Amino acid sequence: MTQSRLDPRDPFVVDTRSLGRQPGSMRTVNRIVNVPEAFATPMASIPEGAEVELDLRLEAVMEGVLVTGTVRGRMTAECSRCLDPLSEDLEASYQELFHYESDENESADGEDEDEDEEDYYLEGDLLDLDPVVRDAVVLALPLSPLCGPDCPGLCPECGVKLAEAGPDHGHGERIDPRWEALRNLAEDPGER
Repeated sequence: MTQSRLDPRDPFVVDTRSLGRQPGSMRTVNRIVNVPEAFATPMASIPEGAEVELDLRLEAVMEGVLVTGTVRGRMTAECSRCLDPLSEDLEASYQELFHYESDENESADGEDEDEDEEDYYLEGDLLDLDPVVRDAVVLALPLSPLCGPDCPGLCPECGVKLAEAGPDHGHGERIDPRWEALRNLAEDPGER
């Protein structure tokens, strides 16, 4: 058995010894962990140090350990229209197969599987959920979070929040300066 590089005290590392590599054996794990570094997109994140709850179901199968789980946490974001801060609960599900180490180098038909970097492997009896949970959370984060579905956003002229500006907010008719020369030609067609 090879020595694992994973730290068994890391909250994202799960020990699968109790499954015994017996296909059909199953156990559940529930733990609350702190995020080591932010799970983030440009406008939303679960910040570094925030707590997330992991509900896991570990099942031993012929190829390895199948992990099915849910992660719950509190996301912070900025409204993509009015830029107000917001905070919401987030839940993401995932399912991943962690292959046994003996499967790492060769498959049943003798082909080399090292080129498939999307597969996860157990290190001894330990598996690392950090990349799986990170991927699930980042994919569940909204790309354009909104404080409300009817948020009108900001005025493109002065930047005031349109929700607070009132119905009479306006700036009069403005001509795009790039068209100013054409407007001058239209007003004085005889000056050519």
